[in-house]
Amino acid sequence: MSNSEVSALPSPAATPAAVRALALRPRLAFGMVVLMAAALAMSISPSLVRLADVGSFASAFWRVALALPLLWAWMRHDEAKAGAAARRVSFARPTVLAGLVFAGDLMFWHMSVMRTTVANATFFATCAPIWVVLFGWLLLGHRVGRPVLVGLGFCVAGGAALVAQSFAFDPAHAPGDGLAIVTGVFFGLYFLAVAAARDHAGAARVTFELSLVASGVLLVLALALEPQLIPRGPAGWGVLLTLAVVSHAGGQGLLSVALGLLPASFSSLVIFLEAVAAAGVAWAVLGEAVSPVQALGGLAILAGIWIARPRSAAPSPAGAPVPAAPLTS
Repeated sequence: MSNSEVSALPSPAATPAAVRALALRPRLAFGMVVLMAAALAMSISPSLVRLADVGSFASAFWRVALALPLLWAWMRHDEAKAGAAARRVSFARPTVLAGLVFAGDLMFWHMSVMRTTVANATFFATCAPIWVVLFGWLLLGHRVGRPVLVGLGFCVAGGAALVAQSFAFDPAHAPGDGLAIVTGVFFGLYFLAVAAARDHAGAARVTFELSLVASGVLLVLALALEPQLIPRGPAGWGVLLTLAVVSHAGGQGLLSVALGLLPASFSSLVIFLEAVAAAGVAWAVLGEAVSPVQALGGLAILAGIWIARPRSAAPSPAGAPVPAAPLTS
């Protein structure tokens, strides 16, 4: 038998687990690309909230409500394409919880953006990975590997570098920073709720239904607390529509897709990219400076994400193996 024929024989190392891990690599790579796209889509949110000509609660309501028709169309298309294989549990408990938590997240997020710098608000909000790891461990018994913890350390240090200059020169931002910290807690709970909801339905249904729940809560808040609910003109509607289509339908929709492919603990780390991108958008749109220290912070975030990246068949958020069969988005 020739050497080429010997090399063509199955290797003893090619166990079912190894074959399955190789088969899942494209899936994990796709999940990471989707997750990064979600972070970039959400990064324009703080600058658009600043530009909106309605109050914090009104802009939070419109960003969700205006996205509902697009999310509904996505859900119908997604489930029609999947046919009988589609998971269609309507308003599962984790989905409803995700909607309620997301309403709280947006409520505090939009208030924080108006009371501190975009970089500060985004950093504290994107500290959600700390809460994902903590709540996942304490409440759900999730195990977190050393690479994720090391990567989290890099990301937090990098995020701190992004806002160090702001803290040094304007302590008056403290109230807004506090609201942003609360936002991060809600965002962390949101990650875990959406990850659990993906066990019951596809990304499109989960995103549409949680948005429906959140929009109802936000409408009540806006009607009760906002003197002006309707934008003054086409420019105001344009800002809100961009916020709805890009940041919500795009950002949250892609995040729901990624949370069906990757662990919540790692997925939350990539959202630190939102802090990097938001600082860049704030520099370009709002004139907020980006210092060399902040640039180094951005590099530290990228290093942390690389360290924590999934290297094989990652466990699902619930701790079970990620299934090899294709799922609906």
